[in-house]
Amino acid sequence: MNSRELHFTVFCIENVAERLNKSGAEVYALLKVNSTILDDYIVPNYDTLHTQGKEYIVDDIIEFMQEKRLA
Repeated sequence: MNSRELHFTVFCIENVAERLNKSGAEVYALLKVNSTILDDYIVPNYDTLHTQGKEYIVDDIIEFMQEKRLA
């Protein structure tokens, strides 16, 4: 993971956490420890996702989390 992907990952985690009223650590655990969303979806799709607006990105990740019964 390069520095741009790392910054984007933190951006995603913190904004999803804010929307779900959870801590960044809780969301990180949901995306990395309890699932593979971070490694299999967010990072590999960085090139596409980072061109979208914040609302779209957060909605997309939360929708994916709901499909996995994590949110």
